[in-house]
Amino acid sequence: MTMTNAVVLIEAERDALSSLGGALADVEGVAEAYSVTGEWDFVAIVRVPDHEQLADVVTGRIGGLSGVVRTQTMVAFAAYSRHDLEALFSIGE
Repeated sequence: MTMTNAVVLIEAERDALSSLGGALADVEGVAEAYSVTGEWDFVAIVRVPDHEQLADVVTGRIGGLSGVVRTQTMVAFAAYSRHDLEALFSIGE
């Protein structure tokens, strides 16, 4: 089963900065949530079975949280990680 993976950038209202991270982490479909520096306040890693659920998570759940000003979503075409690459090249050792 292939999953749909996305990175969601989130701008928050100043008053929501202390509470929004926990609220994001509690959203079903959000695998990880980070507070970050720069233009955006939070990054959420979303993993869901299909694109329809991605739309529901981003617009319905994340966008509906109190304090969310705007989001930008980037859907991943392929996923790479050092762990996965090391496992691939260690086959047969």
